[in-house]
Order: sequence, then C-alpha cells, then structure tokens
Amino acid sequence: MTILITGTTGNVGQPTVEALVESGEPVRAAVRDLDDAERLPDGVEPVVFDFTDPSTWAAAYDGVDRMFLMRPPPISNIERDMLPSLEAAQKAGVEHVVLLSLLGAEKNPVVPHRKLEDWLVPSPMSYTFLRPSFFMQNLSTTHLEDIRDRDEIFVPAGDGKTSFIDARDIGEVAAMALADPDAHRDIAYPLTGSEALSYGQVADIFSEVLGRKISYPKPGAIRFAWRMKKRGMSLPFVGVMTALYTVCRLGKADTVTNDLERLLGRPPISMRQFVGDHREAFSRG
Repeated sequence: MTILITGTTGNVGQPTVEALVESGEPVRAAVRDLDDAERLPDGVEPVVFDFTDPSTWAAAYDGVDRMFLMRPPPISNIERDMLPSLEAAQKAGVEHVVLLSLLGAEKNPVVPHRKLEDWLVPSPMSYTFLRPSFFMQNLSTTHLEDIRDRDEIFVPAGDGKTSFIDARDIGEVAAMALADPDAHRDIAYPLTGSEALSYGQVADIFSEVLGRKISYPKPGAIRFAWRMKKRGMSLPFVGVMTALYTVCRLGKADTVTNDLERLLGRPPISMRQFVGDHREAFSRG
C-alpha cells in the first residue's frame, strides 16, 4: 500500500517525504501542478490533487492506506472544502491519517485545525495529531526579507517567549507515525523545541551566528500590520499573523514539552543550528 503526502513541497511535507523515501516506504506526493514534481526525490510518485476538485480524488487515493494531511493555508471552510475529500479518502481505503495540527488546538475551537481533529476522532480512520509550536522556518520565509535586507526581526511579540520548533523535526515524527501507525494510533503529540526564547534572544543568536547585528525593534501590532500590508500581504493573512504574535506577547506561546526528544531519541534542532543551516538564505550575497 502507498502513503499519500499532501503539502508535499511545504516546510513539513518536504522533510516528511524525504524521511519516508530514506526508509524505503512507497510515497505518492500530492501536487497542485506536475511542474512541482521536479522537486521531488527519485522514486516518489506525483499526482495532481486538490481538496476542492473531486475529479482529482480517485487517482490520489487509489491504493492508499495512510495519509499525511496538511490544511492548505487558503482553506478556512473545512466543512465545505476539505471534509468531502476526506470522506472520499475513507471510502477509498485510507485507514490512518497523520494530521499537521497546531499546539493548543484542543483548547481552541476557532482554529480550522480543531475542526479537522473533531471530524477525525469519531471517523472510522485512526489518527495521529501532530501539534507543533511556531516553526523556525517562518523566519527563513515570511520574515526573510526583514532579516536579510534590514537586519531586524520585525514581529509584534513584545517580550513574550516562543518554544520554536524546526519543521525538519516535525517531518521526522510525521514519517515515523506514517511508517508505523499502530505505534502512534489515536495519539496527539504536542511538539516543541527544547527551550522558549524571546525574539530579543533570537535576534542575539542571529547576530552571533551571522556575524552582524540583527535587532529586534519590538513593533506594535498596527506598525507591523501596516508594513505587511504594504508588502502586498492580504488583510486576512496579516490579521492571522498579528493574532498569533499577540498570543506570544501575552505569554501563551512558551510551552515546552519533551515529546519530540522522546520520539526521536535526540534533542530537538536548536535555533542556533537552524540559523547556521540557513546562513546562506540570510546572507545579503
């Protein structure tokens, strides 16, 4: 049987695919366009897939018994845009779903991840919920321009701390749960790094590793939202980001768990290692 990976080229989907391929598991990668298949490792079967397009479901789910489920960021209406596809997956023979959820989703009925969790729990399919904290990779994607070109981390998080996690670690856990679903059946894992850091501390780590001063000006929410909007980001996306950083500013993003170290048998990737591994991306060239 085959493992279907959604969000294949994303921060978590990509390391999940790589870990599964390395372990010899048969992988089918869901992509929006076959041009994306050029980035896939050898031996991975690409398939065009869209949660909102029923014509793509049969080929994607055929012969699949395990699935890595990632909600596409543009989708907020879970009932309309994702559940019909998941019902088709169950009918096609998918038995286990590893869901990329969110730290604290079980306490937040508003987030779309919670809606997916609530649907999966009573469904005939077994599940593993991965509930990670804030991705380190957000610094090398969403906030790359500010760090690389302006030497600053520009987020409205105040002095709040965040238990950052490297998406590569999440991908490794996802691959474990997909390769051996019986060992991770109907379990939720809150996944974090080994320490909670303020953005001031993160800026200090960046400065030390990159060899130049990276500042943290602690902008307010309005100033942050204005810059992101000028950069062309949609208002809903800016609103979501501002809300997430407000959670951090209020001191509610500093939870640290040992689940990741227990599952992987090693410490989580540190912020210092992350910055060093992505040094070229943060360089001005």
